[in-house]
Parts: sequence; C-alpha cells; structure tokens
Amino acid sequence: MKPTIILEGLNPAQREAVELAEGPLLILAGPGSGKTRVIAHRIAYLVAEVGVHPYRIVAVTFTNKAAREMRDRVVALLGESAHSLMLGTFHSVCARILRADGEKIGIGRGFAIYDEADQQVLMRQAMADLEVDPRRFQPRAVLATISRAKSELASPAAYMQGVREYFYEVVARCYERYQALLEENNALDFDDLIMRTVVLFRESDEVLRRYQERFLHVLIDEFQDTNVAQYVLARQLAGGHGNICVVGDPDQSIYAWRSADLRNILNFERDYPNARVVYLSQSYRSTRNILDSAHAVISVNRQRKEKELWTEKGAGLPIAVYEAYDEAEEADFVAAEVQTLVTSGDRRHGDIAVMYRTNAQSRALEETLLREAIPYRLVGGTRFYERREVKDIIAYLRLVHNPYDRVSLGRVINVPARGIGQKTLAELDGWAASLEVPLYLAMQRVAEAVSREAPAGDEAAPHPLAPRSAKAVASFVALLEGLREEAGRLSLSSLVTSALERTAYRQYLLGQFDDGEERWENVQELLTVASEYDGLAPEAALLSFLEDVALVTDIDEYDERADAVTLITLHQAKGLEFSVVFIVGLEEGLLPHIRSYDDPAQMEEERRLCYVGMTRAKERLYMVRAFRRHLMGMSAANPASRFLKDLPSELVTRREAVQEEVEAVLRGPSRLRKEPAVPSEAAFAAGERVRHPRFGEGIVVSCTVTGSDQEVVVAFQGEAGIKKLLLSFAPLERIHI
Repeated sequence: MKPTIILEGLNPAQREAVELAEGPLLILAGPGSGKTRVIAHRIAYLVAEVGVHPYRIVAVTFTNKAAREMRDRVVALLGESAHSLMLGTFHSVCARILRADGEKIGIGRGFAIYDEADQQVLMRQAMADLEVDPRRFQPRAVLATISRAKSELASPAAYMQGVREYFYEVVARCYERYQALLEENNALDFDDLIMRTVVLFRESDEVLRRYQERFLHVLIDEFQDTNVAQYVLARQLAGGHGNICVVGDPDQSIYAWRSADLRNILNFERDYPNARVVYLSQSYRSTRNILDSAHAVISVNRQRKEKELWTEKGAGLPIAVYEAYDEAEEADFVAAEVQTLVTSGDRRHGDIAVMYRTNAQSRALEETLLREAIPYRLVGGTRFYERREVKDIIAYLRLVHNPYDRVSLGRVINVPARGIGQKTLAELDGWAASLEVPLYLAMQRVAEAVSREAPAGDEAAPHPLAPRSAKAVASFVALLEGLREEAGRLSLSSLVTSALERTAYRQYLLGQFDDGEERWENVQELLTVASEYDGLAPEAALLSFLEDVALVTDIDEYDERADAVTLITLHQAKGLEFSVVFIVGLEEGLLPHIRSYDDPAQMEEERRLCYVGMTRAKERLYMVRAFRRHLMGMSAANPASRFLKDLPSELVTRREAVQEEVEAVLRGPSRLRKEPAVPSEAAFAAGERVRHPRFGEGIVVSCTVTGSDQEVVVAFQGEAGIKKLLLSFAPLERIHI
C-alpha cells in the first residue's frame, strides 16, 4: 500500500501524528478531532511504510466499542494481515497475556473473570467468614476501596501496613480474605487483570523481555483515563524501545472516582523528556458556537493544557438555555422540543440524547416520554448480560470451563430446582472446608459414593449428606460432566442448546415466571450471540465467549441504529456523539455536584464533565435547569449552575430570541426567569381560570408571594394535573368569562 493512500484525507496535524514513527509521542486530541482515525492510520503507516509486522504492535483503549471501531478501520486499511495485531481494552489484552503466561505467578489458564455481581457475592462470603456486618460496612463500599488499592498496585499485605482508621482496617481484612477466595475459585476480578499482569512482568524478567521484544510499538488511547497500574503497565511494555504513543485530552478526564490519574497525561513530557507533542485541534463534530461555549466553560480550570478547538462547520445555532420551574416542567420542555424536531422532519429520535449527572434524574424524563409516546432507551438500565436468565446460562458455561468457580456453582446448583437447597449446600461447604478441597471436588466424591451405592457414613462414602440429597448432587455432577465432555467437540451454540435441553431450562422459565416467554427470548438472543463463535475450535470458542461477555460494559451494548431518544448519564456519554443534546439539571449541587464543593480538584472534574457533555453535540445544544427539584426524597431550590454563567452571552439564546432565531427548533415562548420587581400582592386569586400555552386551561388553587416572585398552584385539565409554577417563568393568561 502506498503511503499516499494512508495519508490521504488527513489534515496537517493528523498527518504529523501518523508519520512520527519513532520515540515517545503525545497526541493531544480535542473532542471530535478524529483521534480514532489517527490511531488506525498510524498503525497502517507503521505496517505499510515503516515495515513493522502487525504482530509487533499493541494498541490499547478503554471500551470494547472503541476497540471494535479501531479494528474495523485498521482492517479496512490493511486487510486480513491486521488480525495479528493485538488490539483491545486494557482488560482484554491483559487477560490474553495472563492466559498465556499467568501460570508463572500461580494463575491457572482456565481462570474465570468475575464481574461486579460476582464480586459482590464473593465479598459477602468474605465478610461472613470474617463476621463483618454488611449493614455496617457495605460490600459495595468495601469493594470500591479495594479496587482503588489494586489500581495503585497495593497487595493485601501492603495495604494492611498503611491503614490507620478502623474502616480501612476492616477493608484490609476483607481484602485479604476476598483475594484468598478469588484464588480458591481460580478467578480474577477486573482490577486483578491489570495488577497481576504488572506483577507478572515484575517477577519474570524473561516474560517481560519477551513482550517488550514482541511489541515494538505501543499505542494507548484515552490516556487521560489511565490509573497508576495502567500507567506502570504501559511503561513496562515500552521499556525496551521507548516507542510509546499516547492519545488523550486532559479536558476529558472524568473518571477520578475510578482511580484515573490526570497526572499521567499532564506529566508525560516530564517522564519522557524527548517526547514529541502533536495537537489535534480541528473538530469535525461540533459547530463553532458549541466549541466556543464549551471552551468558555473548561478554560476556567487550571489542570489542563490549553488548546483552542476550531471547525469548518460554521457558527451554527446559539446554545439554547432554558429554565424550568421543576423537574416535571423540565421533562415537559424536553419532550416538547423532541416532538417539534421529529415532527418537522428535522431529526430522528435516534439523533437526540438527554444527559444528566445522576441516574436518579431519569425518572421524570422516563415518565414524561412514556406519557407522550416518545420512544427512548435508557443506557445504564439492566444490561442484557445482567439479566437473571442470561446469567444463569453463562454460569453453566463458566462451570463447564472452570468447575471450581464457586460463585457460578452457587448460582445454578439448584436452578432449575433439583433438591439441593441451602442446607445441603452448607453441609457440602463445611465438608469441603474440612477436607481442604474445592466444593466441586467434594461433590465429585459424593457422586462417586452414590455410584457405588455406599450409604452416608459408610467408610466408602464419608460424606454428610442424606441419601436423597446425595443423589441430587450426583445428578448435578453427571449433568455438568456431560456438558464438559461435549464442550470438547461441540460448537458453542450446540453446547448452549445442550445445556438448555439437559436442564429443561425453557420449561423452568415458563413455569416459574409470568414473563417466562420474554425471558426465553433473552436466552434465544444469547444463543444467537454464541453462534457468532462457532467458527472457532470448541475450547477457544468457549474461552473467547466467556472472556468477551465478562468484559462487556453499558456502552458496548449501545446500539447507535435504534431510533429512540437516548437517556444517559454524562459519564456514560463519553465517546458518543449526537446531532442534538440536552443537558438537564444544570444547578448548583447537582452539576457541579455538591460533593465537589470542598475539593478544587473534584470541582475541576465536574467542569470537565460538563465540557464532555457539551462537546457530544454536533449541531444543537440545550442546557436546562430547574428552579426547584424533587430528588432522592427531598425538595430544594438551588441556584443556576456556575457553568451556565460561564457561557458567553453572545452565543446563548434566551426568551424571545429562541422564537426569533430558531423558530423551527424551539416551539413556544421561552420561560427563562425574569427579574420582576417585588410584588405587593398576589397576581391571581384562588378560583380564577387561567390558560398556559403548554398545559392548557386550569383553575388557580393558590397564589403566594415568595420574595420577588409568586408561586401559583394551578389544577389543569386532563393529564397535566396540578402544577406549581413561578409566575416569572409561567406565561399564565387570565381567562375572562
């Protein structure tokens, strides 16, 4: 392939980033500046022009979605040779390394990867073993603290040495027991995948040298989101040659709560003094008004590298700022704007996203969209792979691969019911512990005794189970061993089908649940996913499938083709883009969140979060707040977000300007807050009839002077019901009879 083809269509900065092949390189890429394209073309350039074999390149990013997009681009440029490239998320790349070489630090090749739900189960077991009260010390909080320790490469012993407070002493004990249980189950959690890879490289010079020699070029995407462990891993891989290319944007670092360390990208030039720096400043996504408004918000931060984004897309529409009375009116406004955009033929539902700071904010939006029959999808709801019936089948497959997986065993040992209740399971656990063997090995011994028809208590069958329970255990062992035998010769979809038939799982769903048919449809969808692995050898197919589903995230399940309004948190929206974006809840205490008030670093992250949300918009951006909000069982009137005050007035449309400038976009008069004089008496009397442009006709219930404003309670006809309105917002018209 000629380099001119690879470089074709790249702007000067992108081309420079692609052609700088040797040494450390920092690419500072603004939102919408084509960083994925640059990484893909850089890989293609290294292969086609520099002569680097794809096998000698490793490219790492943070989501499966981003990895798939990157791989598709590379394959389009290089063809089938690109498949020998190691490209994936940090977790998937580390999983592959540990599968190959983890045995050198005691990790069996068949290890399971525990997701968040599995980790919760195991932590509860660890706390029960230590007699720690889960009501006083929430498992989720303990796990989060352990996750942070692992991200900083602190082992249980190292963490224990540093504790000074009682909570952290409890965490240290739980950490030690939790890690022991992971090892007993031959399992790793997400943090282990990275931490244990770093440990592998530290403890085995031979393994580290082998990977350093293999990976002549290391590319890391979203570098601003790396934690300590990921940073150390990147330096280990690039330690032999220094050919490390990192891509990121300090202004989009929004995951400090996941232990992301902004200093990694800010200090890259200090850590690599000979590093070259390339700025990708041209945005292909957003209009100039959106970019300039976002820059005005982010430029207040101190922990950043200044860059001014520019675009050839033109100024575009002003930023529409709207102030509602409460969350119900906020949702009404969003719904009305969506209907206007769609019915005018200007936009599809799928072009529109509504973003918010906390998941709880989606309730009012969901209720309103349902009422108005507006299709929507909620990102962050129950994921497909977290549904009960899907997790059941995956648990069976995990046991086929690793029968010592205690979490999966506990999940399905009596699903469907087969006479192995909690009492029997407790007896088995106790007996296995006394023998110092895994639970499944103890179950195999019970099955052997049953096959010899030896009674409980007999010398040949020293197990504690009653005959009926022992037979049930033996039956389960036979079921699992049958599936394990089939796993070596059947395709993955055939193995899943066999598991469903052997367990009579469909009959179980239909007989146990009112929505059994819907649950069975989910199982059938899982079978469809499994069929995608049928081209691989049976063992490889099962391993690849289990690894992939364990590492799926909310965004990985996001379908950009669905024609529905997207409801999504600002954190989850990173990496996505939409023609139209609503950011709701722009109030002090919510965005920025109240937890950030006492910490300047957290406040800067809140500002970056707002910046990320704003720069998801391609053409139209609405920034919405409510004067009063009911949230988490409380009602409060909070000031407008400081981020709204940072918006340049010339880039914002308010009140009548909305109607005048973008009548096709915004319907009806805006209700931005006026600055009224202090009223001397109530403007409306109880019983008066009034009309509202959106809610229609109603009767005034009460009208109360509140400072410089008036709160009017109106009972509207139809579905609108009773509304509390501030007169400075609400264009109420008195109806004269």
